[in-house]
Amino acid sequence: MAPHRRSRPPSPMGIRTPAIATAALTSVALLSQTANAAPSEEPRPSLEEVEKKVGDLYRQAETASEKYNAAKEKTTKQKKRVDTLLDDVARRTEKLNDAREELGTFAAAQYRTGAAAPDTASLLLADNPQDYFDQTQLMDRLTSRQKQSVDDYVTQQTATTEKRREASESLETLTRTQSSLKTSKADVQRKLATARDLLSKLTTEEKARLAAIERQKQEEAQRKADELARQQAADAERRRQEAAQSTGTSTGTGTSGSGSAASTAKADKALAFARAQIGKPYVWGASGPGSYDCSGLTQAAWKAAGVTLPRTTWDQVKAGTTVSVNSAQPGDLVFFYDDISHVGIYIGDGMMIHAPKPGAYVREESIYYMPIHSVVRPA
Repeated sequence: MAPHRRSRPPSPMGIRTPAIATAALTSVALLSQTANAAPSEEPRPSLEEVEKKVGDLYRQAETASEKYNAAKEKTTKQKKRVDTLLDDVARRTEKLNDAREELGTFAAAQYRTGAAAPDTASLLLADNPQDYFDQTQLMDRLTSRQKQSVDDYVTQQTATTEKRREASESLETLTRTQSSLKTSKADVQRKLATARDLLSKLTTEEKARLAAIERQKQEEAQRKADELARQQAADAERRRQEAAQSTGTSTGTGTSGSGSAASTAKADKALAFARAQIGKPYVWGASGPGSYDCSGLTQAAWKAAGVTLPRTTWDQVKAGTTVSVNSAQPGDLVFFYDDISHVGIYIGDGMMIHAPKPGAYVREESIYYMPIHSVVRPA
C-alpha cells in the first residue's frame, strides 16, 4: 500500500507559494531602495542665475542698509530730544515742588492761625487747580504774594504735565525706531549671508567665468563713459568758441564765472576728500573714517567741502539741483537704480568714485556700471 501523502492546501487565488514569496521579496527590495534613495536635489542654478541672484541680494542689502542708516539717524535725533525733554521735566518738576512748598507754607499758616477756610491746602490736593479756583473764588481771598504763588504753581503744573506727555510719546517713538533699526540690521545680515553662501558653492572654473563676465560688464561701462567724455569735451569746446565769437558779454560771463568758481572750489574739496578714501573697504552703515557705505562716503566728502548732506541716498537725491547726465560736472552726485539705493560722486569723463558693495573697496568706476537714476548738484 502506497504511503499516505498529506496534500498541500491550495494557494490563494490559485497562485503557487514560491511565486508569492518571490513577488513579496521583490516588493520589499524595491521599497527598501526607494526609502534609502537620496531625496531628489533641486537642479543646480546656472552661473548666470547665480550672478543675477547675488547682484539682486547685494542691491537688496544696500536698500536695507539705507533703511538702517535712516533709522539710526532718526534714533540719534530722537534720543537727543528725549534727553532734552527729560532734563526739562526734571527742571520743571523742581520748580513745581518749590511752588507747592510755598503754597504749603500758606496752608500751614492758615492752620496755625485758625483761619476759617483751608483753601490753600485744598488747592494742593485738587486734581485741577483751575477748576478749584473757579468753584471757590479762592483768588478773591488771597494776598498778592499768595496769588503770585498760586499762579506759579498752576503754570509749573501745567507745563510739567505737558512736558511729561511729550517725553512719554518721544520714548515710545524711540522704542519703535530702535526696533526698526534692529530689523533693518538683521535684514542686511541675512541677505549678505545668502549671497556669500551662493558664491561659496561656485567651483574654481565658475568663479573664473564669473570674473570674466564682470570684466566684460566693466569694459562695456567704460566704453559708454568714454563716449560721454568725448561728448562733454565737444560741448565744452563749442561753448568756448561761442564765447570767443560773441561780443559785449564779458561782464555777464564774469559774473556767471564768479558763481561757478565758488561751486567749483567746493566740488574740488569734495573730490579731493573722496580720492583720499580710495582703497578703504565698503562696510554697510559706515560713514568713515576707516570704512564707508555709498551714502556715507558722499556725505563725508561734501562735509569736507563745508556742505552738509543728509545721511541716506533717498534724502541726498533731494539735496540739490537735478541736472542731466550730459551736463554732469565733477562733484555732482550720481544716483542709481529705480529705488535710488546707490550713489557715487562724479569726477568727470563719465567716471565716479564710490563705495561699491560688500567685499569691495572705494574705487573709481564708470557711472554706466549701474543703471543711472539721476544726477544732483549739491552746490
